[in-house]
Amino acid sequence: MSEMGRPPKHAPGGAEPDLEPDLELARAVAVEAAEAAGAMLRECSRGEFAIAAKGAAGDLATVLDLEAETIIHERLRAAFPHHRIRGEEFGASGPAGRWEWVVDPLDGTNNIAIGMPNYVVGIALCADRHPTVGVVHDPVTERTWSALRGGGMHGPHGGQASRAREHNCDPGLTVAWTQGHRVGRHNLAARALKYVLDGVALRVLPLWAPLVSWSMIARGDIDGFLGYQAEDIDLPAGYLLAVESGVTVLTLDGEVFDGRTGPTPCSFVAARPEHLGTLLSIVEAAAKLAPELPAIRIPDPPR
Repeated sequence: MSEMGRPPKHAPGGAEPDLEPDLELARAVAVEAAEAAGAMLRECSRGEFAIAAKGAAGDLATVLDLEAETIIHERLRAAFPHHRIRGEEFGASGPAGRWEWVVDPLDGTNNIAIGMPNYVVGIALCADRHPTVGVVHDPVTERTWSALRGGGMHGPHGGQASRAREHNCDPGLTVAWTQGHRVGRHNLAARALKYVLDGVALRVLPLWAPLVSWSMIARGDIDGFLGYQAEDIDLPAGYLLAVESGVTVLTLDGEVFDGRTGPTPCSFVAARPEHLGTLLSIVEAAAKLAPELPAIRIPDPPR
């Protein structure tokens, strides 16, 4: 691995910050960066690596997260020196402007930390906070999905991606669930949503890697995705894949969710039209149930 440290600051040269870049070039650069980071993750995750707590909310960071973000940052900065880059590990660098890259170098750190190979790399380019280019790379299977706003989702072999499978023989719903790291076990709304979801869906997938869930619903592997107060770092790339593959994304109130990034945690339901009604009914039932849930009492550990 290279020596770890904060990525280099904004370098001079290139296009003006607010001019629209070549979006096909942006996608190609993001794909190459994600796959380069993925190759490192695939190789280095087989050995031992340091793991540390990140904050007090249960999130983790590893040396792999840092190395992957450095790989991505160097490539993005070389190609787009005037763009702002915001990564999960190193924060933001570069001038403020219309164009911002949002980087999740290893979505699924909690999984890889326990030896479960369920993680991806996510990169998005946002214009005025709206996702415009999205890339998700799976290092384990060496597959990459990408999308341009208005241009559809493209799969690992180029061309338009199609649904992975149809559910003609399976009447039960498979729904992914995610919640923000700051959502505690005592949050009544989250508890109610999970309770009702578990009672309605045939399978509930709490993957702890939202970009994995976004790519699964974009491909048609699952029927829905429900998020509660999720962070935005792993939102824009997956959101764009989903909407460009025909998935509808709404707020919990049933309004259109536009995928804009920002500091406020976001809650959403994502599904194809035939399943939206069911997911919204889950949200409605959970809202009625939440005030009735008993408090969770966890006994003190023995002294």
